[in-house]
Amino acid sequence: MNKVLAILLLFIATFSWAQDRAVIDKVVAKVGSELVLLSEIEEQHALMSAQQGGLPEGARCMILDNLLAQRLMLNQARLDSVIVADEEVNAQLDARIERILAYMQGDVSQFEAYYGASINEVREQFREDLKNQILVERMQGQIMTNVKITPSEVKDFFNQIPKDSLPYFNSEVELGEIVYLPQVNEQEKEKAHQQLVDLRQRIVEGGEDFAELAAIYSDDPGSARAGGDLGWQKRNTFVPEFEAAAYNLEKDEISDIVESQFGFHLIQLIERRGNTIHTRHILVKPDITTDDLRLAKSKLDTVRQLVSTDSISFSKAVKEYSDEDAQSYNNDGNMVNPKSGNTFFETGDLDPDIYFAIDTMEVGTLSNPIEFLQPTGETAYRVVYLKSRTAPHKANLEQDYSKIQQAALESKKSVFINDWISERVDRTFIKIESNYHTCPNMINWKVQPTVPKP
Repeated sequence: MNKVLAILLLFIATFSWAQDRAVIDKVVAKVGSELVLLSEIEEQHALMSAQQGGLPEGARCMILDNLLAQRLMLNQARLDSVIVADEEVNAQLDARIERILAYMQGDVSQFEAYYGASINEVREQFREDLKNQILVERMQGQIMTNVKITPSEVKDFFNQIPKDSLPYFNSEVELGEIVYLPQVNEQEKEKAHQQLVDLRQRIVEGGEDFAELAAIYSDDPGSARAGGDLGWQKRNTFVPEFEAAAYNLEKDEISDIVESQFGFHLIQLIERRGNTIHTRHILVKPDITTDDLRLAKSKLDTVRQLVSTDSISFSKAVKEYSDEDAQSYNNDGNMVNPKSGNTFFETGDLDPDIYFAIDTMEVGTLSNPIEFLQPTGETAYRVVYLKSRTAPHKANLEQDYSKIQQAALESKKSVFINDWISERVDRTFIKIESNYHTCPNMINWKVQPTVPKP
């Protein structure tokens, strides 16, 4: 499966019950005040089938079981008045949409053709479902906040695994990184600034349409297609420089040139309601030249040499030179494996550039600067620090304690959440459509499985 398809499927899975619900719209279960629709089951079934290439009989029963558990936690979250701020929902929506656009090379038309709606329309369609998802995650976190695992429990968990069933781990590495971004030179910054000065003049003095110019010249693919329209947003949604300028505007007023970490902005206030504003903007990003890239690579190589000669510690180099927006920055430079959530990577899971860079390196050394593309499509550089390397081996407590500890904790959490569900089922109104009473796992929801009459 290619990366674009994989990320699209992930995005669909996140919002599975938001897509085209009118096609199949039948309530199959009710948990408290929350509904489960037939469309959700069918959408998730189609998604899983596309990912796995075929599903076992009874897959719909398993999907319903999971949806019932989600609805039970969502219902409890509402009863407990769990709060999810609009700002958090907006931030996650923007991050997901930008991730999709990055894998589509910023092609807004491809995005809109796939979803059959504009970016702002997609954002609004998914908003409530994402908020519900966050509520479920928060409720689950509250339920399991006190679930801990002791060393003796880890050891007992490991000892209960039959020796012939112990997993075999491939060679793994732990990696750190220092990520360095090329700096825009002053000449390119001035060119970008002047371009916006000219565009502002064309709008203010020449009477040209802001939205039309945004569609042509803006470097923000997420809003350019909509004439720069950013929709209705609350405070703390935008970066400080943008927000300060936008909230000082009168209706239809156009700002002076505003500089932020993203480039230069021209902002128009369309409307304001209290602390909520509706704006559009034109973003112009200064170009990164070949010389800028060369200087960045040279600078990072100098940092690498300082660390290699013990003139500065790796940890200090991360804090002083690494990009603060990099995931590793707040993790002391440690890279996290997105598949496992820990810091161990099987060598086969590494990006080819990193794999070949560390293949012949010794533990405790750093690679030469490696060029890579950020999710936004912009060029950056990293040096990779090889912290540890293990040979292929059968799982054991000495080498794999953290993994075994995590597996033991997840097992304990699974038991705990199942106990919580069983206890809440007795106190919650639950109704399940009779067609699903034959599912064997419905007994967990106080529905006695039945066998259809011949």
